[in-house]
Amino acid sequence: IVNGFDSTENNANGIITKGGVVGTGTANEVDVVITNRLQGSATTVSTGTGDIITFVPSVIGTYSMEFRVAAYNTTSTIGAGYSLFGAIRFDGVNSNICDPFDAIDNEEGTMSSTGLDVFVSGASIILRATGYLAQTINWSSVGLYTFIGV
Repeated sequence: IVNGFDSTENNANGIITKGGVVGTGTANEVDVVITNRLQGSATTVSTGTGDIITFVPSVIGTYSMEFRVAAYNTTSTIGAGYSLFGAIRFDGVNSNICDPFDAIDNEEGTMSSTGLDVFVSGASIILRATGYLAQTINWSSVGLYTFIGV
């Protein structure tokens, strides 16, 4: 039995395997885990906001982050795609944005009225979407990070 999972766990290779140990009841089971991965979704209604991903680092160091985001406007049946890249330094208490995130926006029609931001609040790193007037938008994102610390 081979199971596939993803995890926020930090691993330099980006993938780990677990299980397959004789005598533990899992001798015939292996978990393949993609690491350093974040995912989430949210819905915005009108000009409201939605937090797509919230990540709280636990180890002091720098997190280079990449978010891929897809958005679908269920009211106007149009879409958008985004990529955001940046770096966050965690000091053990607070997360700090090293420089504003770089963004690539691919927006159809009035989807250019939306907003997508990465910001920090205490230790939390938050990917937040903002909708626009009289529209309902579904958002989904997958994030990856690379970590280095002391």
